[in-house]
Amino acid sequence: MARASDYGAFMEKFLLKPDTPSHELPLHGLTFAVKDIFDVDGYVTGFGNPDWARTHSAATSTAPAVLAVLKGGATCIGKTVMDEMAYSINGENAHYGTPTNPCAPDRVPGGSSSGSAVAVGATLVDFSLGTDTGGSVRVPASYCGILGFRPSHGVVSTEGVTPMAQSFDTVGWFAKDPVILNRVGRMLLQFPHSTLAKPGQIIIAKDCFQLSSIPDERTSQVLVKSVEKLFGGHLVQHLNLGNYVEDKVPSLQHFISKEIRDQEYKIPSLAALSSAMRLLQRYEFKSNHGEWVSSVKPHLGPGISERVWEAVRTTDENVDLVQSLKVELRAALTTLLQDSGILAIPTVPGHPPKLQTDASTLEVFRARAFSLLSISGVSGFCQVNIPLGKHDNLPVSISLLAKHGSDGFLLNIVESLYDTLKEQVESIGN
Repeated sequence: MARASDYGAFMEKFLLKPDTPSHELPLHGLTFAVKDIFDVDGYVTGFGNPDWARTHSAATSTAPAVLAVLKGGATCIGKTVMDEMAYSINGENAHYGTPTNPCAPDRVPGGSSSGSAVAVGATLVDFSLGTDTGGSVRVPASYCGILGFRPSHGVVSTEGVTPMAQSFDTVGWFAKDPVILNRVGRMLLQFPHSTLAKPGQIIIAKDCFQLSSIPDERTSQVLVKSVEKLFGGHLVQHLNLGNYVEDKVPSLQHFISKEIRDQEYKIPSLAALSSAMRLLQRYEFKSNHGEWVSSVKPHLGPGISERVWEAVRTTDENVDLVQSLKVELRAALTTLLQDSGILAIPTVPGHPPKLQTDASTLEVFRARAFSLLSISGVSGFCQVNIPLGKHDNLPVSISLLAKHGSDGFLLNIVESLYDTLKEQVESIGN
């Protein structure tokens, strides 16, 4: 395969066409790609690792999420590269190569849905499917300068998708165009297009934006000005989210260690949230794949190997506490946002890291990233990454969150805001 021509995004190419092509279908004429974590009848689901592919048979059915977009009239052109066992947000694969970030070729594309994001970013397909457990749609969307949607937990079927950690696994999708993002969402969420909605309030999590190395005028201020222009400035509120979460989520105290309190670069309550999420993620990963890892002893790339074996050695200590935490956080954020509120945070804490960044530098960045990513991860809220052009010639983005089950509303908000955000970005320049 000519890797250069497809940015290294694809594992294999094939054609899956809709059963009944029709101009009336919402996705007619659109092409898409799927992450190599989705079952496609007749193909081995590789899960990002050659030893996994070698020890598993071809799928005998196709994942419902893939069938849903085929039914919408779209054509699948192949499977995309992913991080091994979905256990990274970087996008580097030691076996199959790292897909080239079309926005910044010397930077990582973001994982674990790296190939799916790159395929959209490089305009090889109109949209693509990925999965998001800890951040695997939101991060690559941010790094590749495209839209990426993580739905509310449990609203899109994960049947026929290799599990990573069920308490957090979601099927997400990427697009460059907000109209396409919305149409794909309608097929996956299985409800019709509704009229564009207006937010009741937009809450800017000011402490979260302080975690980011990108200046406010290129992120939150772009959003504020766009909201003022479209809906009126009275909708905008500012909040210290870390304090709110610490106050309203009592179970969090079990996870706020002295070490977390002492680290300057963190928001303690959100760092604790991230710590709790990763604990349950490790435990569920072990339940799903520990036996296979222990018996096959797969060859795993750097970083992934350490995380996978750490998960295999994990215990069920404090797992029940994380489940309580999930319930409390969802309730607290539902109270905050009510029916039509939107929470704005940075998707990631800065520019995409350079390829082959050393592990210690990356760890600080990852810790900050997971503080942000765990908000919707633990609450189960829907979240969308929206690109905001470039700063220092590197992609910049912002994320909007809405309460669990408000996916259609959030997709509509993106569609209504998108052009105004773009105008604001253009008025600033790079």
